[in-house]
Amino acid sequence: MRKIGIIVGSLRKDSYSGKVAKNIETLLKGKAEVKYIDISKLPLYNQDYDGVIETPKAYVEFRSELSSVDAIVVVTPEHNRTMPAALKNALDVGSRPYGKNSWKHKTYLVLSQSPGNLSGFGASNEVKMVLSFLNGRVMHQPEVYLANINTLLDEKGVFIPDTLKFIDSVVAKFLEF
Repeated sequence: MRKIGIIVGSLRKDSYSGKVAKNIETLLKGKAEVKYIDISKLPLYNQDYDGVIETPKAYVEFRSELSSVDAIVVVTPEHNRTMPAALKNALDVGSRPYGKNSWKHKTYLVLSQSPGNLSGFGASNEVKMVLSFLNGRVMHQPEVYLANINTLLDEKGVFIPDTLKFIDSVVAKFLEF
């Protein structure tokens, strides 16, 4: 059974990204071993941590968690037409120190969401670009941009039927990717 990590790009407690991730976790149940990889405790990346001063324990644990999975689902909101700073920081932390890139050779599914009409398109494409640069194998089709996310979830945070059907088909393709 594949080991799949889920990274939520939002730090907000009751975020839409977290709700989307929970739906993905439910769809993966029985098909993969799922593990959330927390990015909220990572200090801002500083190259001095890679040899000049002591590496933070949070970096060591995060890199180890990345190494323990075969594939990763990234769910991101969009902040000012790009990925949130916490997610970019996580990408940087996991790519270092030089020569020890924890992101390489894994498969990735990137989903973006927004309560607005643009659906996190900019953030999604930037995350995909960085993961591709880091030698990740990103699933580019089908693309998942969830516009008006507040209308795609019921009062319990579960996808409405049409959205659930679409995301279930995406997850099935990702498991085969």
